[in-house]
Amino acid sequence: MQIFKVFTIEAAHRLPNVPPGHKCARLHGHSFRVELHVEGEIDPHTGWVMDFADVKAAFQPVYERLDHHYLNDIEGLENPTSERLAAWIWAQTRPALPGLARVVVHETCTAGSVYTGPAG
Repeated sequence: MQIFKVFTIEAAHRLPNVPPGHKCARLHGHSFRVELHVEGEIDPHTGWVMDFADVKAAFQPVYERLDHHYLNDIEGLENPTSERLAAWIWAQTRPALPGLARVVVHETCTAGSVYTGPAG
């Protein structure tokens, strides 16, 4: 069973490795929508996989590092594509949230990325 919790992060970035003249090379911002999916068995007593408040608490330090910040200034996000942001969020959150199964980053309402952990 998977559960998920959604967060909104307001942040600015630019993509330094795009071709010259690409619009994403300019400084701009997004209201990133981040979904954290947690997988596990349903506890027979509580009836849930995990308390949503515990998901929020596990993500809070990561959220505070990202929200209302310039992503390019954060170590590991020097080229903050939605793909790299999803993988970075995974790496930062997984130690506090071992059941993490998927990170979904919506960069816009029609585009984003999904990360399900390292390959292999």
